[in-house]
Amino acid sequence: MQTRAQARRGVTIYLGCVLIMSAALEGWIIAHGGLGGPSGWLVLPLMYVPLVSSVIARLVGREGFRDVSFRWGGRPGTRASLAAWLLPVGVGFLAYGVAWGTGLAPFAAPASGALAGIGNPVLRFLALIPVALTVGTLMSCLSAFGEEVGWRGYLVPRLVEAEVPAPFLASSLIWCAWHIPLILWAGYAVGPYPALSALAFVASITPVGLLMARWRMASGSVWPCVIAHGSWNVVIQSVFDPFATGPRSALWIGESGLLTVAALWAVFSMVRNASWAGTAPVGS
Repeated sequence: MQTRAQARRGVTIYLGCVLIMSAALEGWIIAHGGLGGPSGWLVLPLMYVPLVSSVIARLVGREGFRDVSFRWGGRPGTRASLAAWLLPVGVGFLAYGVAWGTGLAPFAAPASGALAGIGNPVLRFLALIPVALTVGTLMSCLSAFGEEVGWRGYLVPRLVEAEVPAPFLASSLIWCAWHIPLILWAGYAVGPYPALSALAFVASITPVGLLMARWRMASGSVWPCVIAHGSWNVVIQSVFDPFATGPRSALWIGESGLLTVAALWAVFSMVRNASWAGTAPVGS
């Protein structure tokens, strides 16, 4: 447990390191064609910037590594991990289901990709979900691990210890801001209007960050957050997104889609008071 002064020093060092390293990597990606350009692969080391920054903050502040939170967290950890694992499936069916049903983003199977040999598009879509939840999530967690050890494993508890007002909300907004340059200038989760996509991204990811912070503190474990992040990336991006078509589909679905925003806040409102969702500090 850190004193308020120690925690604030750690937060300052951590965020300073994140800013410097992220600016360098994101700037290089943007200057060389965005995520679709030859430097798009740098997004993988970028996702490990939070972890590296947390290690630097711990070493400089002589904080040690005992609270990295790699323990499972007992029953609260199991409940939180299960909810985290299935979160994108529930949000996906809610947001994309509305988009498909209303014609805002018609349902159609991609011409290529995984399980392309299944002719029926509905069966192919349903078959992809368990694949994404198992093998896909396991692989996706390898990259999500770098972010979560930093954002939720280090930043969230330090903000609480530093007595920052609304620490869970603060951590969520910092996490959102870290993505904004990639949305505005690198083609990440962007629709026809980049500025609107950036605002919608903040609105959609904020409730996810709030839930993940609660899971982290309630379970004392970073694993529910790693699982949530890994599952979200592969289920939404690799299963739901490819089956939503139309020139304006990105306005409605995807990580910066308006329907995704509504679905995430609806899910957050339903589960925020559940016992396994944890409690939030005053003001969060």
